[in-house]
Amino acid sequence: MKELLKAFEEKRPEIVFEWKDPETSAEGWVVINSLRGGAAGGGTRMRLGLDRNEVESLAKTMEVKFTVSGPAIGGAKSGINFDPTDPRKKEVLDRWFKVVTPLLKNYYGTGGDLNIDEITDVIPLTEQYGLWHPQEGVLSGHFDVRENGRIHQIGQLRYGVSKVLEDANYSPELKRKYKVADMITGYGVAESVKHFYSLFAGDIGEKTAIIQGWGNVAAAAAFYLSKLGVKIVGIIDRVGGLINEQGFSEKEIADLFLSRKGNALTAEHLIPFDEINNRIWNLGAHIFIPAAASRLVSKDQVNTLVQHGLELIASGANVPFADKEIFYGPVMEYADQHVAVIPDFIANCGMARVFAYLMQPNIEISDDALFSDVSEIIYKALSAIYDADPQKKTEISSRGYEIALKRLLETRV
Repeated sequence: MKELLKAFEEKRPEIVFEWKDPETSAEGWVVINSLRGGAAGGGTRMRLGLDRNEVESLAKTMEVKFTVSGPAIGGAKSGINFDPTDPRKKEVLDRWFKVVTPLLKNYYGTGGDLNIDEITDVIPLTEQYGLWHPQEGVLSGHFDVRENGRIHQIGQLRYGVSKVLEDANYSPELKRKYKVADMITGYGVAESVKHFYSLFAGDIGEKTAIIQGWGNVAAAAAFYLSKLGVKIVGIIDRVGGLINEQGFSEKEIADLFLSRKGNALTAEHLIPFDEINNRIWNLGAHIFIPAAASRLVSKDQVNTLVQHGLELIASGANVPFADKEIFYGPVMEYADQHVAVIPDFIANCGMARVFAYLMQPNIEISDDALFSDVSEIIYKALSAIYDADPQKKTEISSRGYEIALKRLLETRV
């Protein structure tokens, strides 16, 4: 598995598009790892300090993710090195999408990612430059859909991704009008936890969890886990955190979700970051959800969690471990050998799967159909890992990567 991963990591991307904004310090990259199946897909992110290497690693991660979520296309990613709190953000994005539109028209599909919202940022700006939908390139390059069919499937994409949730089972509050794109990735993370316990370890029961981050993915994962009966005992966010050793109630988690300011945790008695960072790893929990930025989780943090009863890590963030390697560095390997680690390409594949589902002709578009499909896809991926060795609750990630890489190699023969 390691040899396969090393070869995949070291293979040069097929296309790298580099951009320098003429009016600000912003710079950006589109990295297309391959045009497997005639197209590639991956979201657009923005953060200060981002570099080409980060974009390249995420493009490769997307290629592995598509072996689970579908469609059978190459991985890609867009990244812009710029402060997302800068008031010129919209202007930068406007100029960015203007220059990358030819790629999006023909063979690349994108969406939202870190600090970039699918609904408010990506869709309006890509429409402005003549795209029916930011996934149009996948329909053109991979599905080779004729114009009439393309209009139909783009209609499904436009409606499905932006669909307002109407089923109270999937929304923390219906009157807030949360959309599928707001909730689906966190839902998939929670479902990966549920399916792990159903396959490998019995009832999810009264398990406890620590959540890292409080953006859409982290907060939604916590919301859905609490509905499954999991007790959230700690939350650590960039501004601070909260601890409740008895576990927050389902209502308390929903209230914390609804009271976010942007993607930040807010609460009356928020524990300062330095203090929560010293306390939370020793708290003790069965489940850990790293769902903040990439490459944050250290070996010491994993080791402390393991010493206090950790059973499972479900990766809400892409590449959550503090490794220089793209996929399976020493921190991730240590975690994988000591506890169950559901890798990011399975746990957080929800949005990618929604895109793939909506690209199919004549499908049902309802809250239950979209969310149930994501759950089923994640269950199938974990079932394949279970079938490879039903007795082993560790090395989930290494088995998952081996299955995914074999699929990629098979499609290139």
